[in-house]
Amino acid sequence: MNVTVAGRTRAYRTVTFDDRRNAVCLVEQRLLPHRFEVVRTRRYRDTAQAIRDMVVRGAPAIAATAAYGLAQGAREFRGRDLARFTRQVERVYRTLAAARPTAVDPVNAMNRVRCAMRAGATVPEQQALALAAAQAFADGSARECQALGQHGAKLLRTGMRILTHCNAGWLACVDFGTATAPLYVAQAQGKDFHVFCDETRPRCQGATLTAWELAQQGISHAVIADNAAGHLMQRGEIDLVIVGSDRTLARTGEVANKIGTYTKAVLAKRHGIPFYVAIPLSTLDWQLRRGCDIPIEERSEAEVLGAWGVTRSGRREYVRVANPSSHARNPGFDLTPPELITGMITPVGIFRPGDLWECRQALRPRVGADCSLGQKLGLARGGGFNKLGGGSGGVAKW
Repeated sequence: MNVTVAGRTRAYRTVTFDDRRNAVCLVEQRLLPHRFEVVRTRRYRDTAQAIRDMVVRGAPAIAATAAYGLAQGAREFRGRDLARFTRQVERVYRTLAAARPTAVDPVNAMNRVRCAMRAGATVPEQQALALAAAQAFADGSARECQALGQHGAKLLRTGMRILTHCNAGWLACVDFGTATAPLYVAQAQGKDFHVFCDETRPRCQGATLTAWELAQQGISHAVIADNAAGHLMQRGEIDLVIVGSDRTLARTGEVANKIGTYTKAVLAKRHGIPFYVAIPLSTLDWQLRRGCDIPIEERSEAEVLGAWGVTRSGRREYVRVANPSSHARNPGFDLTPPELITGMITPVGIFRPGDLWECRQALRPRVGADCSLGQKLGLARGGGFNKLGGGSGGVAKW
């Protein structure tokens, strides 16, 4: 997406790779919206720490970061011993997978990279294949977000008021976003609408990141307190809800997403408002059978007990808000059951949650294709498929 800083506009991806320095390049999201900066992590452990500390966040973005991090860790290895190299790759894989356990995208992305590496007979060949596969994953992820935006834009009409939660924008992806992709396509189609951005406590990604994105894009929006959504729904001021997902169970249609998503889904159901979840294919978990088995990350209580901001001098500072002697619980995610979800917006169409498993041939990348760089790891492109009605759609042009 395009970013304007100090009057200059240029295109950025949230995650890229510096081949010469063997470094992962990340938009430093903790500094936004006050400062835009790209940082480099030069070792795979630093890349894992950047994921853990939310320098980069959002399931598709950390998936690409993990894919690049796996290639980075593989390229850190010096020597020709294939057995030792394989052990190194396993260490890198486990370190990156543990950085944010709720999202399934990083594991899916790294599995694709490891699958592609098997074609290499030597350490240098596998190292080269790892980076090529990571780049293919990142490119494919961006195309998927473009495609789901094209499908999701069909849901938007001029005059609509749309609620988002957390940040499922291009900052949470390689590019374009998930929940925001339909907004960007609809804007390009000339539709005029308004977006309410939940602040999304405790880290306020809606207020800091989604609002910043929409401001950059020139989309009408307003930040609201998390607890204001029910009031606006009751008054008929919200027509549609679109959120992202960190893990969606293909067998059941259950969705794990940023804490507070379940609350919005309950409210939307109560008021008869359509509630959609936008996901790339890497967010689908084809293994787990029950949502209660999804590991829900518990983050530091400091996120709940205080907040980060910028002083008048421009210095970033943490301020304690809560009672000094109190403690806090801080689950990062919650689970939304399928009966509260109107539809799943994917790169190949819009599906009912209960139809994901039935339509797995369209939604699940072929195992053989996952290992083929020639087929871009089996990432979906082209025509659309809409289980909720509508036509086919192509890939959005930007």
